[in-house]
Amino acid sequence: MSDAAAPTLVHVTTTDISLELLLGPQLEAFAAAGWNVIGASAPGEHVAALEARGIRHVPVEHLTRSMDPRADLRAARELYRLFKELKPDVVHTHNPKPGWLGRPAARAARVPAVVNTVHGLYAQPSDGRTLRTMVRVLERGAATCSHAELIQNPEDTATLARWGVPNERLFNLGNGIDLDRFDRREAMAGERRELREAWGVADDTPVVVTVGRLVAEKGFRELFEAHRRLRRSGSNHELVVVGPTEAGKADQLTDAEVSEATDDGVRLVGFSDRPERYYAAADVFVLASHREGFPRAAMEASAMGLPVIATRIRGCRQVVDDGVTGLLVPVKDAAGLESALRLLLNDPARRHTMGAAAAQRARDRFDQQYQIDLTLDTYRRLLPERAPS
Repeated sequence: MSDAAAPTLVHVTTTDISLELLLGPQLEAFAAAGWNVIGASAPGEHVAALEARGIRHVPVEHLTRSMDPRADLRAARELYRLFKELKPDVVHTHNPKPGWLGRPAARAARVPAVVNTVHGLYAQPSDGRTLRTMVRVLERGAATCSHAELIQNPEDTATLARWGVPNERLFNLGNGIDLDRFDRREAMAGERRELREAWGVADDTPVVVTVGRLVAEKGFRELFEAHRRLRRSGSNHELVVVGPTEAGKADQLTDAEVSEATDDGVRLVGFSDRPERYYAAADVFVLASHREGFPRAAMEASAMGLPVIATRIRGCRQVVDDGVTGLLVPVKDAAGLESALRLLLNDPARRHTMGAAAAQRARDRFDQQYQIDLTLDTYRRLLPERAPS
């Protein structure tokens, strides 16, 4: 039952890593604002960190990132039973699959307020008609079960309106980060030296860093090819990849691809809950992704004063001011990545100027407090009698 003194708010994601790393500070802020906050996702190794924030976690065993109709049906039933048991005042869904399953389950369980955050529509204009049609049907259908759609990327707001989602439900949320955490490049000079010494890399050797899951959709094949070409032409840069492998995903990198990258000098450091250490050690950030909503890692790197090379796609366009804070290149284009990297690797002055502009853009546009305030305002508007003032 919901505590009369503290209305219950359930945030639903596919995995616990999203609750902790992407939403953790926001969940803490909602709890501080007077909500009884619960995170629901597939269980994993990040539950302990989430609970250390004071956020209760409940497992949804059948939520997976992969497309599995039988598991998805079980997950929908599991969510419905969970909402009936918890009787939350608000259910807030994230990511494509929890949104598709969780919004109808919440309405069926008679949850008073259903909110969804669109982190990035899963289909883009470059995708095939079948995928675009499927996503349109799923999003439009699930949106009939929500009371508010909070949309990170304004390009998606226009798309949803074209798909028939009522304008009064659509709110531009944007995306933000903890600027206090990712504004410490000078203060982390010691960690920069420590990491570079551990790698055997001199301070004047340019280091390129990227953050992401080791899947093809993140553009690693093109990035590794660009790195390989640069090395063969005599470049002495280092490429550091921060991110976990993604077993079970159809586009996961093969063992052979990972081994070849390692042989080419790519440093694969695995997952880190302190990516700021690697930003501090780097000189350039790159994001070669094929699909993004509003990429957090690119915002973090910008706030840390790194010029950002990214693909010219939705999301990256909102983070990078092309030619000012970084460079945008065509998607799936190893030669374009090679040219952009060569330009910045060979020009320390340009890196410094772009990095300073990137940090200023982050301070001006990427403060997560705006998202926290807008989300709390949405809850209060939907539940004027129950929401904490």
